Amino acid sequence: MVSGFIAVFKRDFRRYVRFKDQLFTSMLHPILWLALFGLGMAGNFERILGGGSTPAGMISYDYLTFMCPGMIAATILFANLYGGFSVLFDKNWGILREIMASPMPRRDLIIGISLSSVTKSLIQTVIIIVFGIVLGVTFFSGENFGGVLISLIGMVLFVAVFSAAVLCVSLYVAFKTSSPEGYQGVTTVLSMPVFFASNALYPSAGLPPVLQEIALINPLTHLSNGLRYFSMGDHFSALGLEFIFSSTEILISFVYLLVFALVTFYFALRAVEQSVIT
Repeated sequence: MVSGFIAVFKRDFRRYVRFKDQLFTSMLHPILWLALFGLGMAGNFERILGGGSTPAGMISYDYLTFMCPGMIAATILFANLYGGFSVLFDKNWGILREIMASPMPRRDLIIGISLSSVTKSLIQTVIIIVFGIVLGVTFFSGENFGGVLISLIGMVLFVAVFSAAVLCVSLYVAFKTSSPEGYQGVTTVLSMPVFFASNALYPSAGLPPVLQEIALINPLTHLSNGLRYFSMGDHFSALGLEFIFSSTEILISFVYLLVFALVTFYFALRAVEQSVIT
């Protein structure tokens, strides 16, 4: 039982490591976003939305620092939303038929790929944090070693739950579509509203009222809030705006993502169990 999902995990992660072009581009993609978009837009966003004075005793962050947690969230979203493509490849080439014909429970297929996806997402998160600090991102201001460690654990939990949830969505799409073009079309339609109707790259307060309401239930917004809470603190200023996060709000965001992950796992499992691979 246990060896089933471990075998799936090893296979999926080995494929990720062995395909050097995929490995290189998956690591380069967040760096390019942070370096080009972050540095390029920092001055513009601060000029348009900034300009306000920072209240005494409050930490003020520049746009690059504000964007970095959102960049982590966006990278995880896109990487995992397209993560089911490997399953679509296995299905079209007949490899999946051999896997699903084995005595291994089908849920192990989802669990194994999800664990691989979480591992890859954590690697990308570390890359963005390290490269962001090199560019001047100021995370964990005023925190001692213990505080930084707790913050990192919190970020890991948020990233792990969200990446597993989005991966389950992509697996559901992979089992319900039959062509790469159909898969890409569905995932693109899903990714755009989730990405832009969130606070990943800009404060949701600047969105139209309808999009603000959508952002409140957007899982990407809850991930961004959690990452900002642990990396920037519970009370700070950025882009001329004041941000306050309570521990209760962050706990609610985590529970929200956890429920989202359980729901998507259920639908992915149903799709796997109902699939007939010929």
